Amino acid sequence: METLGISFIESDDDMSIEAIMSVTQSMTQTMGILHGGATISLAESVAGVGSNALCAADERCFGMQISASHISSAEVGDTIRAIGKIQHKGRSTHVWNVDVVSESTGKLISTIRVTNAVVKQVVYFKKNS
Repeated sequence: METLGISFIESDDDMSIEAIMSVTQSMTQTMGILHGGATISLAESVAGVGSNALCAADERCFGMQISASHISSAEVGDTIRAIGKIQHKGRSTHVWNVDVVSESTGKLISTIRVTNAVVKQVVYFKKNS
């Protein structure tokens, strides 16, 4: 997240989460617009942080499946906002819908569904010889 410059927006709503990311030249594809992989990384980060915030102390979440539809584009210098809303909060999975929009145009850039696996945190102990 640090490499992409993702910044989270504070909120009291534990059923949604938001983050922003500035589009830089290093995030573009061959035609000079935002690469879909960077957009997906933003969405997966939002859903991952959201799921881990909802987990019990002995649980962790990991990305399991992601599906993205890219609707329009963003250019270098634009800032995009990811708005994640939890759709399903189960014992073993969380499902999030994440909409990514351009801050400058208000256009929907991508809509992304992320499924996270909820697993118990495993603590390993070293055996004494």
